[in-house]
Amino acid sequence: MARPSVSIPSSVNITNQLSEKILIVHCQSKDTDLGAHALAVGASFHWSFGTNFFGGTLFWCKLAVENRRISFVAYKEYYDVFKVTVTYGDWVVRDDGVYARPYGRPTFLVAAWTRP
Repeated sequence: MARPSVSIPSSVNITNQLSEKILIVHCQSKDTDLGAHALAVGASFHWSFGTNFFGGTLFWCKLAVENRRISFVAYKEYYDVFKVTVTYGDWVVRDDGVYARPYGRPTFLVAAWTRP
C-alpha cells in the first residue's frame, strides 16, 4: 500500500556576505534544477517548496567565486520512528565558507572553500 503524499511548505535562503565578490549559486534536487544565479554582495537567493510529510526532500548547492568552490546540502529531511531531522534552510556565504544560520542562534561554519 502506497503512503499518501502530504506536502509541508519549506524554504531555503542563501545570502552573499563575501567581501566585494559575485557569488555563483546553482542548486537542485533530484527533480528540480533551479539554475545558476549570480549574487552581488548582500543579495540573497530564496526558494520555497513543498516537502514530503514522510521525508526524502533533498536540495544540494554548488557555489563558486573566482577559483574557489563549495558543494553542500542546503536542505535535507527525513523521518524515522523516533525523530524528524531537517538541515538548516538559512545559509550565509562568507570569505572562509558557508555558515548555517539557525533562527535565533549564532551562525556556525558548515563547509570551507576548496580550490579545483
